[in-house]
Amino acid sequence: MTLRPEYSLGHSQFNGFLFALVGEEKSGLQLTVLSALARLGLDPWEEAERLSKLSEEAATSALTARLADLPNGSWKTADSRSIAVHLVSYLPKRSSSQRSSQGRSLEAPKASPGVWSLLAWVALAATIAASFWQQHG
Repeated sequence: MTLRPEYSLGHSQFNGFLFALVGEEKSGLQLTVLSALARLGLDPWEEAERLSKLSEEAATSALTARLADLPNGSWKTADSRSIAVHLVSYLPKRSSSQRSSQGRSLEAPKASPGVWSLLAWVALAATIAASFWQQHG
């Protein structure tokens, strides 16, 4: 299954944000936004997309709250807001008209990857059943 272009690592508009450095963990490893969001149980690309649709202040507040949920590394909880301000600057810029439309799109709703996987298995089963009935029917 192919990822939608905005979720593709090679061409994602969110790469700058997702691979930006949050800080250094106590172990000395560098923590990226992608790793931080994944550790919090979030889909990093979906969260990046959600944040990019918010105003800069709302995105900063939301990201500050997420960072506060992480175990402290070389940063302190009090630093979460200044880190979030820096990280939000990596999100793709949206025009005010895009923000005001609030997602009113004419696109059909996108199915989740689990739905596509299920449909693929059903199609495979139907193909096998049809082949069986042709040979033995």
